[in-house]
Amino acid sequence: MKIGIACYPTYGGSGVVATELGKNLARRGHEVHFFSYAIPSRLNEFLENIYFHEVEVPQYPLFKYPPYALSLATKMADIAVYERLDLIHVHYAIPHAISAYLSREMIAQQHALKIITTLHGTDITLVGVDPSFMRITRFGIDRSDAVTAVSHFLKEETRRTFEPRLPIHVIHNFIEEHPLQEHVCGHLKERLAPEGEFILVHLSNFRPVKRVLDVLEVALRVKRKVAVKVLFIGDGPDRSLAEQRARALGMEHDVIFVGKQENIYPFLTIGDVFIMPSALESFGLAALEAMSCGVPCVTSRVGGLPEIMKDGITGFTAEVGDVEAMSEHVLTILHNPDLKQRLSRTAREYAFDHFHVNRIIPQYLQLYESLKEESK
Repeated sequence: MKIGIACYPTYGGSGVVATELGKNLARRGHEVHFFSYAIPSRLNEFLENIYFHEVEVPQYPLFKYPPYALSLATKMADIAVYERLDLIHVHYAIPHAISAYLSREMIAQQHALKIITTLHGTDITLVGVDPSFMRITRFGIDRSDAVTAVSHFLKEETRRTFEPRLPIHVIHNFIEEHPLQEHVCGHLKERLAPEGEFILVHLSNFRPVKRVLDVLEVALRVKRKVAVKVLFIGDGPDRSLAEQRARALGMEHDVIFVGKQENIYPFLTIGDVFIMPSALESFGLAALEAMSCGVPCVTSRVGGLPEIMKDGITGFTAEVGDVEAMSEHVLTILHNPDLKQRLSRTAREYAFDHFHVNRIIPQYLQLYESLKEESK
């Protein structure tokens, strides 16, 4: 098949999932065309069957804000016609679903085009419910030919908020096996924890919903009992706040910010516990990635996280903001080597048993094929 994918290129779950989906489709022999205003962060290698179409936005004095959605729609329409795309799969409802709808309408007399919209989270729980966007978000969902959500939680939130006309297919996010370079991980651990300290890890885009300051509050309590280092991976608006708070707590020498990393797996692998105290997660891809590295997780019990977090199997959960309970969970893991080893093994097994790429990609392909059959 010939498949278009529209996504955000930034360091975040929806762009990561969209890019990895496209790469896996290309490896399976499908032709994939990406659309975005910049090359996606995970599209960092040459692969046959993958094409990138940069969406350029004209800068006219008349436009106070560049009309990206219109430029995207035009680009998708052009490529759909020239390359005879079977469908366009958009990730994140706003503005991608609307742009896809416009592109389909523009070329309706020239080429039949199907649209799949995948909902990732804040496009429904934050952006979509804003009064400025609610009606158009509902419109984009209803004008799609198929809609998927990355968790049952998000499916129910979408149904409750927007009452869509279409059924919503739950297709979870996925992970794939990644070769671990033991010498790289050993060198990293030696550099970051030279005295053999335990390493607590957090990975996110540092938005307020991630509650990165809670990671420090948990680490402060753990540090009273055992020696730890705290490793922050990623970047975003609350990073400066976290740096300031680390200094205020006198932990600046125990907290390491490595910023955005092209390859996150060596950093995750050296962690002893992964901490995700988010106020809301529609899925929790970072936790799944940590689990795939055999790292037990301590997370909040919210949103879609219970669909991947199983107490006593992949780690432990607590209520949002309960840093005392989270710190106790971390200490329980660190103080019990046998438990830590068992959680490491079962977290990895659970991740690959339930969310392996070879389990998830066929679900998308089945949906694609069903839409292709409808258009015949």
